Amino acid sequence: MPSNPAVPATNRLLAALPRKDRDRLLAHCEPIELIFAEELYRAGDLIPHVYFPTGSCISLVMPIDGNAHLELGLIGDEGMLGLTLMLEVEVAPCHAVVQGAGPALRLTAAAFLHELAQSPALQRELKRYLYVSMSQLAQTAGCTRFHVVEARLARWLLMTQDRAHSDTFNVTQVFMAYMLGVRRVGITKAANGLQKLQLISYHRGEITILDRVGLEAAACGCYRAGTETYARILG
Repeated sequence: MPSNPAVPATNRLLAALPRKDRDRLLAHCEPIELIFAEELYRAGDLIPHVYFPTGSCISLVMPIDGNAHLELGLIGDEGMLGLTLMLEVEVAPCHAVVQGAGPALRLTAAAFLHELAQSPALQRELKRYLYVSMSQLAQTAGCTRFHVVEARLARWLLMTQDRAHSDTFNVTQVFMAYMLGVRRVGITKAANGLQKLQLISYHRGEITILDRVGLEAAACGCYRAGTETYARILG
């Protein structure tokens, strides 16, 4: 495993660590580029690596009956992939699919567990992040059951924008339908509704957020609840 002590900690979990702990962990990290739609692992796989996105984002997707899929969570530079390792569970609970291509830091599961054992600060930070992740999963379950597709799509677009750090990003209607667990026609209707309100523009797989404030108003309350939980627990 290459040593990279000079790699910048542009992941917020890593940036929150004391410098000594952060530098020690970064020494085991390998900078990589994640590719859109790449499967990092599937549900039931052993977890070979931990990922800290720095300019990319990863969807946590649960397969349903072998045919349908539903996104349960989204990981960007505020989090990490492979969190169950800290619970001494080395099996992935769901699929991990790259939603936004870009850079990330990767280290082996063994190196991560070694550093976790050496760093109380890392343990504290990841316990807080585990709580936030569990809250996100619960929020998504309730959102999927009770909220209409247009409000859920607005929430999803806001979450994606937060992690893409850009007003414009590429995503197809097929992919959005896949992530939200609805038929493509439902996504088409919801996206058209948001366009008519001039909150977004959508053309040939490219979405631009035109009115962030308006999109937040159109989203269900789950978006605000999620951001408030993150701010309260992780600051």
